[in-house]
Amino acid sequence: MIIPRPTYLNQLIKAQGNRMIKIITGIRRCGKSFLLFDLFHNYLRSTGVNEAHIIEIALDDRANIEYRDPDRILAYIKERITDTERYFVLIDEVHMIRDFVEVLNSLLHISDLDIYVTGSNSRFLSKDIVTEFRGRGQDIHMYPLSFYEYYNAGGGDRSLRWREYSTYGGLPQILSLPDDKMKRDYLIHLADTVYLQDVVERNHIRNKPELDELLKILASSIGSPCNPTKLSNTFKSVKKVTISNKTVSKYLEYLCDAFLVEKSLRYDIKGKKYINTLSKYYFTDVGIRNAVLGFRQLEPTHLMENLIYNELLYRGFSVDVGVVSSIDKNESGKSVRREFEVDFVANDAYTKYYIQSAYSIPDHDKMIQETNSFRRIDDSFHRIIIVRDDVMPHRNDDGILIIGLFDFMLKPEILKEV
Repeated sequence: MIIPRPTYLNQLIKAQGNRMIKIITGIRRCGKSFLLFDLFHNYLRSTGVNEAHIIEIALDDRANIEYRDPDRILAYIKERITDTERYFVLIDEVHMIRDFVEVLNSLLHISDLDIYVTGSNSRFLSKDIVTEFRGRGQDIHMYPLSFYEYYNAGGGDRSLRWREYSTYGGLPQILSLPDDKMKRDYLIHLADTVYLQDVVERNHIRNKPELDELLKILASSIGSPCNPTKLSNTFKSVKKVTISNKTVSKYLEYLCDAFLVEKSLRYDIKGKKYINTLSKYYFTDVGIRNAVLGFRQLEPTHLMENLIYNELLYRGFSVDVGVVSSIDKNESGKSVRREFEVDFVANDAYTKYYIQSAYSIPDHDKMIQETNSFRRIDDSFHRIIIVRDDVMPHRNDDGILIIGLFDFMLKPEILKEV
């Protein structure tokens, strides 16, 4: 099954000839190798690039073991260059080369050589990897399949496909597995023996069970504000384990660095500043989140919120959690300070969107609850509520746009049309 992935392919196409190393990063098994060796390779051939001008090396292939030596791979690439036309170097699992940063920087000195690489070991998954190239690397970050990509790959009933997607996530391999048991086993194996092990090895963690417990706590509370101190207290009260907030803070950093979870900061909308006391953490792939919990706690409201967050990132937005403070009168007439939350403040280069995720709005009271924060914002940016119900997009009396989940997920340009 071929899934086009145009979002990432177009980034590679636009980056051609920019004299930078194109570094494809992302969580393991999200499709980096397929993007490079199949989709991009086929694009190059379709535009008339001679096959001899595409130097393709898969370093996880035993047949290419000699090219893991830095001097040997440099010599091999230079031997392949026989004219002055542009050559494309595509290297998969580049971290398997000893001193791979030096190798790639050396390749930049070869005239008209366009370099594209992927990597998936624990070090290469670091968000810092591009900095090792001192401004000569361009990060093209991949996410698992969006629901649009997932649904278009198989079609069918949207509700059934959503149930699959919110249970097993968007790693491409999931689409080729024939039954629920194989999907669950695959994800449980990845969560424990691949992803978590990457974090342990990269950061020399001696107490893996602590990290495992932290991941379970995060998985159980997606969308809940937390910080290292709060999580440390949870360890003490629920797990009966003492872990310092400094250790929790480091573990959180490691998990984010490996793209397992994403941290969303809280933003004071009226004060236009970030609030560092609490943050929210969402899973890059909800299938991995569910596997961490043994496919228990499949709360549709929380999974929907996580998937909307992921979709916004996939579309290129920077996403924060909004906080609106106001002074209101309580029942005794006394002034009290209250905080209202906006699930997501999504920013791109052109505008800003305030977005609430609401599984359902069955009555007027629920609508009041969901719009409390919106009614206290005094700017003119877009206000949107995404509901699970398949409703026609419409605005309520306050001018707030109500759109159904499937319209949001399956129409990538819908926010630009509001």
